[in-house]
Amino acid sequence: MADTAGVAGRTVIVGGAGGIAGREVCAALTAAGAHVVAVTSRADALEEIVAAETHALDLGDASAVASFATDLRERRGGVDGFIHLVGGWRPGVADDDWQWLEHRVLTTLRVASRELRDDLGASDAGRLAIVSSASVAAPRWGMANYVTLKAAAETWVAAIANGWRVTEKPAAAVTFVVRALDDDGVIDALAQSAVALWDLPAEQLNGVVARLDDAE
Repeated sequence: MADTAGVAGRTVIVGGAGGIAGREVCAALTAAGAHVVAVTSRADALEEIVAAETHALDLGDASAVASFATDLRERRGGVDGFIHLVGGWRPGVADDDWQWLEHRVLTTLRVASRELRDDLGASDAGRLAIVSSASVAAPRWGMANYVTLKAAAETWVAAIANGWRVTEKPAAAVTFVVRALDDDGVIDALAQSAVALWDLPAEQLNGVVARLDDAE
């Protein structure tokens, strides 16, 4: 089947590529033969990323994302994957913390995935993946902003997954869940899981919520 042919040769965008997890995912996908398009809002991190292309871009800027996607389509003919690793962490329930988190955790996902959804659906093996937090299942008041936005991100991805399921697209939207991306083992598991998204057919992956570390 076309969608079990692996990631080699596929065009995969990695958002949040400047962070530790982003760099590892980019390196793993590149090593597996993907054409990795690394995107980060941190221009100073571009030289640390192993990828076919690196771009300094705010994925929450709809106009900039549209221009970026148009250029990529013209050069590559389509997009096969979008791995959203843009994030951040702040505790609390204050409005300024909400605004800081909302742009990173949710707006970047909404803007970029909305722009790329049709591209991924048109691929013979489109894949979208995000990383969520185990804290969504056990929310605490002291981190209510964060877990609420992570839950919203999971819901957004579920909506994409259901849309592809109804229209029978060979595409899959997946949520990876971790306690925290502060452990080398978890980061490695994320990188390998990102590569493996193209090793299984869409019907086995679409809508999956997969825990990447041991539940407590």
